[in-house]
Amino acid sequence: MSDIQKIRRNLETGWIQFLNLNYKKISTKNFSGATPPSIFVGHTGYPKVKIGPLTPPLHGDTSLLDSPERWLGKSLEEIANFRLSLVSGSFDMNIYDLSGKNIEILQELAMSKKSVESELLFEKTPISLIDQKKLDLDTDPIIFGFKAPLKNFKISSLSTDKRLENAFYDTDQYAKETIVKLYNQGVEISKIIRIFSMGMLGIKKNRKLVPTRWSISSIDYTISINLIKGLQKFSKIESYNVYQYHHLGNYYVIILIPYDSWLFEMQEGWLNINGIVKIDGDYEDICKPENKPNILGAFFAGRLASTEHLTKIKKKAAVMIFREILPQYVVPVGVWQVREGVRNALKRQCKEFEDFEGALSFAFSLLSISKKEWLKNSKIYKSLTKDKKILDYF
Repeated sequence: MSDIQKIRRNLETGWIQFLNLNYKKISTKNFSGATPPSIFVGHTGYPKVKIGPLTPPLHGDTSLLDSPERWLGKSLEEIANFRLSLVSGSFDMNIYDLSGKNIEILQELAMSKKSVESELLFEKTPISLIDQKKLDLDTDPIIFGFKAPLKNFKISSLSTDKRLENAFYDTDQYAKETIVKLYNQGVEISKIIRIFSMGMLGIKKNRKLVPTRWSISSIDYTISINLIKGLQKFSKIESYNVYQYHHLGNYYVIILIPYDSWLFEMQEGWLNINGIVKIDGDYEDICKPENKPNILGAFFAGRLASTEHLTKIKKKAAVMIFREILPQYVVPVGVWQVREGVRNALKRQCKEFEDFEGALSFAFSLLSISKKEWLKNSKIYKSLTKDKKILDYF
């Protein structure tokens, strides 16, 4: 049995076990459990969207189910089952309407320090988004396993994170400023995403609900743009540094290049079971930090992790990230794994080189896709090896 078959078998086994243990608890209009806490804001039908809590049929501390920062080292099967165990109860809401009891409860929930016991009354029995006998997942990241329209819900008393509460009540500060402030206070990215999505940040008149998938990229984007501005005061790194890390069927190789300004490039190479390669990627320099990427949220997640590292070591550099996605990545679990994968790679011991070509040769020896395939569309490679700067002629 191949690795891919084993992963699929384990995913299916875990799903069936969950159903056997919890189906009776889920197949009812009256439902209870402890939300991690977790809230989902959909994007279909925007500006009228579906919104509501995500709750498992479990009680006690369920925080792990919605804490990506704690998932490093977990298997793909474990992470998929975290998400599949969540039941989505939702109601329709216009993104500009932040009034009413349901919104107030969800916003309170978004600020909670811990898991919150919840009682939900559905309009009808929740339905599974996944085939109950066979795990048949589409290409979107897993958000939850069951859903139903929500008629009513209530939560137990909770204790709020004062940092989030203060941000919520500060209605005179722009959202981007509050996001950076919360990040500098050590608030986890997942928590900032949650309250931003719930329309709890920024100038009061500008507040609105933001679909969860858009919120993720917005937070990564906003924080990394702020960090890029701070990098310019640092000196450049002294050598070419190569980092590597792999998890969940994703291989990351990162090259930091001595350079006087900000250059960033991220490429993704998808390999299918037949060895066919599809590569896509994006590039930006200091003059174009707002480039809309082809690889969507992965670009901003990788950029955030890179700027965090450079800020920590107080250096500036050009950054090249190569992400190789193997067939073993059978279930997309979200761009959080890009952010955490790059973060973890940059925490590890690097291999240092005196020249660019040496760094490149070592980097590509760690990957399956050829050097030629990676570099044929690399703007950083072209810029640093073929395009002469005017100062090179004097």
